[in-house]
Amino acid sequence: MPAACSISAVWNAALRTWCNRMSTVITVENLGKKYLLRHQSAQQPYMALRDVLSDGVRNLGRKLLGRGDASARSAEQEEFWALRDVSFEVRQGDRIGIIGRNGAGKSTLLKILSRITEPTTGSVRLKGRVASLLEVGTGFHPELTGRENIFLNGAILGMGRAEIKKKFDEIVDFAEIERFLDTPVKRYSSGMYVRLAFAVAAHLEPEILIVDEVLAVGDAQFQKKCLGKMEDVSAKEGRTVLFVSHNMGAIKNICSRTLLFSSGMLALDNVPDVTISEYMSSGFCQNGIWVNPGDNIIVCNKMRIDSIKIINSAGHISGDIKSTANFSIHIQITVNDNGCLDAQIAVRVTNQDGIPVFTTTSTDFTRKLTNMRNGTHKLKVPVPADFLPPGKYSIIVAAMKPGEELYDHVVDEICFVINDAGNHSTLFNDGRIGVVTPLIRWDHLFEQGITNERNI
Repeated sequence: MPAACSISAVWNAALRTWCNRMSTVITVENLGKKYLLRHQSAQQPYMALRDVLSDGVRNLGRKLLGRGDASARSAEQEEFWALRDVSFEVRQGDRIGIIGRNGAGKSTLLKILSRITEPTTGSVRLKGRVASLLEVGTGFHPELTGRENIFLNGAILGMGRAEIKKKFDEIVDFAEIERFLDTPVKRYSSGMYVRLAFAVAAHLEPEILIVDEVLAVGDAQFQKKCLGKMEDVSAKEGRTVLFVSHNMGAIKNICSRTLLFSSGMLALDNVPDVTISEYMSSGFCQNGIWVNPGDNIIVCNKMRIDSIKIINSAGHISGDIKSTANFSIHIQITVNDNGCLDAQIAVRVTNQDGIPVFTTTSTDFTRKLTNMRNGTHKLKVPVPADFLPPGKYSIIVAAMKPGEELYDHVVDEICFVINDAGNHSTLFNDGRIGVVTPLIRWDHLFEQGITNERNI
């Protein structure tokens, strides 16, 4: 009897292992990606054409004499590990959120999983077809029409023509681009590109759907539609979704598990609440200023966000704000390329739980998009006193043509703290709750019956 029980236990354990292995669709082991960055020597002066030619002749002479190449010393190489020692597994039907600050390695990971680039170390095993939506225009041929690109993408995924035809009407309806279906996609706006790309990726039934922050280009209504579709394909159709986003609310709502990346390494793998809390509380820069370092990825050459500053009520840069004091967010932008038509600047403030507290745009009161000329533009966003409860906050700034093109964006690079200075909403703990706690002056429209007032 004991022997039989032992055999049964071993059999059950083996069966569980086999089932787990069968349901695992992504296995990443010790993954690393290294890039070689070349830096020109700082001492090297500006070189005219004659200098380049004369240096070339000298270097040739040195090589012939066996003295090496002098130009090799004028430039230095630096190793940069975008990913290092990353390991995790994903099971069929999982909805995985991937979060982290800019440069954490998120996009590099997705490019490796999508087989766009090869890893330097480690391995990736994928089971099933992979559809990726990483950058605007990825996977589309610009000279082909929207209709032709739908069939092209289906063929790349290994689908037959009849199979694609069955899904064709669904894709077109979801993308809302029927009028432009026979137009070459090179004439599409960024928003139209994303609509069609997501519709194709989600409806052609890949086993694994990979989506980067590219959805930020689309309008709010379409983003909501996409998030709902991602939830459906996972929960109802059993497909696996990997989703990179800076929208912590979307990550919480959609994902069952979240991976936090920091400096190219997997820092935490846990449920969204735990991972988002760690992300929001770590690396908070509370000096109240962010300046474009110049080496960040440029989304679009038309407009660049140069700096973001938190200015306190005394007019100084500070990331430490009293709850009873007003402050303002100052943004400097440079416009190139003969100006930007129909531009809008948006600011979103997010609390330490990753919940958007409020969003404001440059069109809140004018209701008109702005034609911004070449040059420098400075914008100020005032935030009233007694508005935000004590806690940590981060800022997202985006410059865009709404629903069509994202010019530039800065995500969670500048943060600030609201310190309790004893306003009504916190001092008396009067039961008010909410992501904002404003003190609002009421008007008493019918005063008969008021006999006395006392201080509280």
